[in-house]
Amino acid sequence: MARTLQCEVERVSDPVAGEMVRVSCQGEIVAGTSETIKEVLRPLIFEYSHVVVDCEGVSFLDSMGLGALVGLKVSANNTGKCQLEFVNLTKRVQELLRMTGLAGLFSSSL
Repeated sequence: MARTLQCEVERVSDPVAGEMVRVSCQGEIVAGTSETIKEVLRPLIFEYSHVVVDCEGVSFLDSMGLGALVGLKVSANNTGKCQLEFVNLTKRVQELLRMTGLAGLFSSSL
């Protein structure tokens, strides 16, 4: 069975937060699909000041997927103008972030 990942982008205008974008992900963020999330999020990081990634539909994350999320988070932090927030992370992913010492990088998401 092929592993897949779909990312749906929704632009939202919030009276308090301003213009932001929400990306809903469905599927697995793994070696074969991690490029998908990077291709979707990279341009958004430079275009918006707030990007929310809803991971409720993410059923599995491997080390390549974790690397992709970390790389994206670091890229957003390095721009100095984009808050990249991951929401609805599974308990398993949250524990993985804690065990690897990466929870601090995702602290606004946990």
